[in-house]
Amino acid sequence: MAIATHKMANHKTATDKAISFKNLVKVLQVSALSLMICLCTFAFSNAAWANVQIKLTNVIYEPCTGEAGKHMVLGGGVMSAKCYMIKGNANNTSGKVVYNADIFGRIYDANGNDAMPERTRLGAVEEIPAGKSDFEIMVAIPAEQPEPLELKQFKASGFAGKVRR
Repeated sequence: MAIATHKMANHKTATDKAISFKNLVKVLQVSALSLMICLCTFAFSNAAWANVQIKLTNVIYEPCTGEAGKHMVLGGGVMSAKCYMIKGNANNTSGKVVYNADIFGRIYDANGNDAMPERTRLGAVEEIPAGKSDFEIMVAIPAEQPEPLELKQFKASGFAGKVRR
């Protein structure tokens, strides 16, 4: 009788081990499936979050003409300002249209003073097509900043898919 009880106890342990192993296999299968779903979601989702850098060249400025920028002020109407159009060429090498492209750069006055301290984002362009194209943005510079202005470190950064603002 002692031998029969001993064999039964060993048999039960083997069954428990088989059940534990099956549960482990199920957990691993579910984990692997979850990981595959996550990876596929990222791989095939819209890459709207993909940030695209765009080189800007031949950047120049011109005073605004006509009604554009007339009576422009800064600081909630405290300081008078001059209106300028900043223009240049964009080279979008991503092969995709870039949307909501922010334009960054530094503007210095004739004395080398930063005309827009603590502000490198100067404006935005809704769409930059693949390849080479032109861009322009309007900026307000404090009226007391002497010309000629110096434009440095201009670049754009946008998204390869539409992003709601």
